[in-house]
Amino acid sequence: MTQRFVFISHADSGDVHTLAMDADGDLRPLHTVTLGGTLMPMAQSPCGRWLYVARRSEPLAVVTLAIDAATGQLQPLGEAALPGSMAYVSTGPSGRWLFAASYPANCVSVSPIADSGIAGDVQQLVPTPPHAHCILGAPDKRHVLATSLGGDQVLQFRFDATTGQLSPNTPPAWRQRPGAGPRHLRFHPNGRFVYLLNELDATLDVLAFDAAAGTLAHVQTAPTVPPDFSGPPSAADLHLTPDGRWLYTSERTSNTLAAFAVDASTGRVEPRGHTPTESCPRGFGITPDGQHLLAVGQLSHHLSRYRIHPTTGALALQQRLPMGQNPNWITFSHPAL
Repeated sequence: MTQRFVFISHADSGDVHTLAMDADGDLRPLHTVTLGGTLMPMAQSPCGRWLYVARRSEPLAVVTLAIDAATGQLQPLGEAALPGSMAYVSTGPSGRWLFAASYPANCVSVSPIADSGIAGDVQQLVPTPPHAHCILGAPDKRHVLATSLGGDQVLQFRFDATTGQLSPNTPPAWRQRPGAGPRHLRFHPNGRFVYLLNELDATLDVLAFDAAAGTLAHVQTAPTVPPDFSGPPSAADLHLTPDGRWLYTSERTSNTLAAFAVDASTGRVEPRGHTPTESCPRGFGITPDGQHLLAVGQLSHHLSRYRIHPTTGALALQQRLPMGQNPNWITFSHPAL
C-alpha cells in the first residue's frame, strides 16, 4: 500500500506539518517546512503533485510546494502575490486555475497554474459583497460558487475553463436569510446538491444544484449546535465522506462536531448527534477512504483523530497529537500518491 500523508498548516508558527498515516489510521509526525507568516487555507492539485498554501500576513501570497510521493516532504517552488488576505483557496476540477476568496478585501480572484504546477499572478479580480469566505468550482467545470458572509448570499458565476474568466450567472446570486452568514460550501459527490454552512447562526442549508444552469435552490435548513447550546455561535467548517453518506460540521463556541446522515436521492440530512472536540475547531478533514476524521484546535494546538463508524457515522476518538501553533487547515495526499 502506498503511504498516505496528511498536511496541516499553522497560522502562528508559520509552518506546514507532514504526518504519515498508516493503514489502521495511526498518525506519525514526519516533516515540518517553515514558510513564515500566517499560513491558513490550503488546496491540493487534482493530480496530487502540488500543494498551495495561502499566507494571510504580509507579504500576502500563495506558496506552491511540490509533494514528494515517497516521503511526503514538501519543497517550496515559488510564491505569487495575492490581492488580499485569503480565507479560502481551491484549484477547481481541472487543476489549471487557483481560486481564492478574501474576507477583508471583499473579493475573489483567479490565478493561472502552469504546467510546472506553480501558481502565477492573479489574472482576474472580482469585487464581491462584504466578506467573501469560500470559492469552489462545480464538478461540471463550467460554474463557480462563492460565499459572501457579510452579504448573506452565494454568488453564482459562469466559468470559462479555457481562459479562466468568471462572469456573473443569471441570477448572479442565491440570497440567504439575513444574518445567517454563509461561510463554507461543499458539493455532494453526485453533483446534485450543495451543502452550505452558515457561521453566524450555525445552520446547515441543503441546496439543489442545477448543473445545466449553475444555480441553487433551497431544500432544507438544519441546526448544527447541540440542543442545550447558548451564546453566540461560530460555525467553521464542513465535510462529507467520499461516498456522500455522512456529513460533519464544526462549531467553535461549543467546541463540537455535528454529524448528519445524508439521503443521496433527496439531498436532505438527518442529525446524528454531537461529539466534543478540540478547542476552537476551525478546520477538520476526512480521509480519502472515509474511515477517519481529523480535527485541529486553534486554541488547543492539538489534533484529534476519530474513527467514523461505517453504519452509524458516530465518531470514536483514537489518537491525539500536539501540533504547531494555531493549526487550522488539513488536506490529504491523494490515493495515487
